[in-house]
Amino acid sequence: MLKAGIVGLPNVGKSTLFNALCENAKAEAANFPFCTIEPNVGRVAVPDERLQVLGKISGSAEIIPSQIEFVDIAGLVAGASKGEGLGNQFLSHIRQVDAVVHVVRCFEDENIVHVAGSVDPLRDIGVINLELALADLAQIERRVERVRKQAKSDKTAQVELKALEQLQAALDEGKPARLVPLSQEEELLVKGLGLLTRKKVIYAANVAETDLASGNAWVEQVRQFAKAEGAGVVVVSAQVEAELLDLPAEERQAYLDSLGVKEGGLKSLIRATYELLGLRTYFTSGPKETRAWTIPVGATAPQAAGVIHSDFERGFIRAETVSYQDLVTTGSLNAAKEKGLLRSEGKEYVVQEGDVMHFRFNV
Repeated sequence: MLKAGIVGLPNVGKSTLFNALCENAKAEAANFPFCTIEPNVGRVAVPDERLQVLGKISGSAEIIPSQIEFVDIAGLVAGASKGEGLGNQFLSHIRQVDAVVHVVRCFEDENIVHVAGSVDPLRDIGVINLELALADLAQIERRVERVRKQAKSDKTAQVELKALEQLQAALDEGKPARLVPLSQEEELLVKGLGLLTRKKVIYAANVAETDLASGNAWVEQVRQFAKAEGAGVVVVSAQVEAELLDLPAEERQAYLDSLGVKEGGLKSLIRATYELLGLRTYFTSGPKETRAWTIPVGATAPQAAGVIHSDFERGFIRAETVSYQDLVTTGSLNAAKEKGLLRSEGKEYVVQEGDVMHFRFNV
């Protein structure tokens, strides 16, 4: 399951956003630092209108969407890498996520205290990024000491040492580790370090309700910063997300339309996360269930089958495949087959977004 950590300075709207996204999550959103002492975890369904359409075509008894897990992690402050605030407790939690959603305050509110006394998104981003970089440098320095001795006689250690030195140089220059290109071998060798600045980042610019459609000058600053380091940006309003929870489902879209936006923060955030991590969705559909599955871009048919069960990948024979649009247009698998749109794909087939698949395999 995809896991994203929601991070940010205290009082930037982190826990409010988490509560709204996860609805039933119990994180406390209070106007003081460190109200979230332990990471709060919430799982949410990935919104996908295609599931209901496929379920109707197949007469499915159950609809099962993909899920994404959000982890609300306690506010970080300057000095965290040395134990200030919640310090290393925060850093250990963030090492366990696939992507980081960095909530940045882009709104004024005299009733919500800012820990630094004023709204300045780039300063706030700098505080957190510096702490993550310092923590990574400490990790790398410890590892370099050990690997340097091994590298005198071990070729694998020599490869790792070269990668570590590249990462260390980038961090010393103020660049995140994710900007350093590494070979597949190098990537595997340093993966165990769980480097914080090597994780993909989406900056969630948290704005007031009135700025959700058009953004503001602070949002533009965040966009320019993110562009320079290859990160994603989503404009959200924790205030709006919280208000959506109080509305009946049928009134939510009308409320969003009145604000000049097409979708809520959850859809925007999940879509951006999928794009940033290079993920695709394929479906299985039948009378028992219609289900969405998440795979990386470039996954082959056997690898996609392995997401369901490792036996499917090991014993893979072929995948009966039809595109979502072709299935919807024809109205049934039989009709798609009659028109030559249901294909038999082998081990080399690269699964496409929206493929509807049925796997044949040997046990």
